[in-house]
Amino acid sequence: MNIFLVLFFIVWILGWLINIRLSLIKNAKFLRFFIPTLFGFVILLMWEFLVLGLNINPVLLPPPTAIALKFADSLDILWIDFVQTLIKGALSGYILGCGAAILTAIAIDKFNFLKRGLLPFGNFVSALPIVGMAPIFVMWFGFDWESKCAIVVVMVFFPMLVNSVQGLELVDHSRQDLMKTYNASYTQTLFKLRLPSALPFIFNGLKICSTLALIGAIVAEFFGSPIKGMGFRISSEVGRFALDMVWAEIFVAALAGCLFYGLISLIEKQLTFWHPSNQK
Repeated sequence: MNIFLVLFFIVWILGWLINIRLSLIKNAKFLRFFIPTLFGFVILLMWEFLVLGLNINPVLLPPPTAIALKFADSLDILWIDFVQTLIKGALSGYILGCGAAILTAIAIDKFNFLKRGLLPFGNFVSALPIVGMAPIFVMWFGFDWESKCAIVVVMVFFPMLVNSVQGLELVDHSRQDLMKTYNASYTQTLFKLRLPSALPFIFNGLKICSTLALIGAIVAEFFGSPIKGMGFRISSEVGRFALDMVWAEIFVAALAGCLFYGLISLIEKQLTFWHPSNQK
């Protein structure tokens, strides 16, 4: 049998046994990060040995070492694409879309007729396919990052709106009655009770939209962009059969998405320490 296939099965079995043993250990904080890191490392090793053992064409599936070398040699290009797609397109659209959604949720909470008219319309807009909307937005806003920002705004607005409205609705009525007995105004009740109580739902929407923003910005670049950006690079490199560069771009997007999601989760724990999900 091929030596690489033997190593593939050895790594598989050892990784399986080690993860089982580590998962049985209780109250070890370092394992919270060590176990998924070890699991990912085992997957990469298995990927490497499988590609080498089966002699898979690098055009179809390059090994992780080839992707790492391409990543190291293309840091300047990857940085330009990262700034164009994820900073200018995804992050700006994420901030604008989520911010507008929270403000709209507050207006809906205040005026009931908006809830009856806007939320059903939001369900309709959320069902629109991005592959159909992207070319239209490119025609409206141009080929640069502005059109990608607009697409991200549309993608994140209504998921964020639904979560925010739900959070504002599920406030304990006894606490609202208590605020009324203190003669609190609507603004005081909003900022001291309703918004803090809705934070778990708001952060849930922020985490969902963090992935939608990345996907929307990258996919939108397939339908028109300047000669930079992650979507443009993936599309052009696939045409040249340079799959190692494509995987390098995918790695950057995945890493950025994980870090962004982790940052939001960290802020959530600091601001919602009172919530039962964060209680030991």
